[in-house]
Amino acid sequence: MGKALGFFEISGVVAAVDALDIMCKTADVEFVSWEKKLGGRLVTVIIRGNVSAVREAIETAAQNGIKKPVSKAVIANPHEEVERIVQKSADRLAKSKGWALEKNDKESESFIKEV
Repeated sequence: MGKALGFFEISGVVAAVDALDIMCKTADVEFVSWEKKLGGRLVTVIIRGNVSAVREAIETAAQNGIKKPVSKAVIANPHEEVERIVQKSADRLAKSKGWALEKNDKESESFIKEV
């Protein structure tokens, strides 16, 4: 989809879902994965898209969410090792939810729920 990753860390699952909803409605970005720490008290949402869309989504969620983020980052053209870490997170999430990884082409991958 794009060559940028956005990381949005916030306290609480509800606030994270609200932020993700804002991000996806604001710009052409896609949800990649999330990491929950401390029993869900700290959640990092990861999105992907082009650089300007990811920046817009992250900033809009920071300004309009129900809580302010603990931290946020936009990485344009992430290094392959960063992509590898993010993919591991996405794979872990897919496996825990019973989703299958489907390769649409060499550059993009999407998750679909097994029927």
